[in-house]
Amino acid sequence: MENQNLNKEVDKIVKQLAGANMKELPDAYLHQRISFLKSGIRILGYCFIPFNLGWATAFLILSEVIGIIEELV
Repeated sequence: MENQNLNKEVDKIVKQLAGANMKELPDAYLHQRISFLKSGIRILGYCFIPFNLGWATAFLILSEVIGIIEELV
């Protein structure tokens, strides 16, 4: 009887942990979209280097900020 209760408790805990892990999985589609946006802004920043260092710097800093957001998704 005690073994049966223990098995039920273990099953309950395992199901709770499995459900928690499913909720914590990252959204791969959103991560990919943000990554493409970041790459496009970074390329734009590098293209601006010969013409305007101020804008190039702004675009490259923006791409880094987007990269941080990307890792949080």
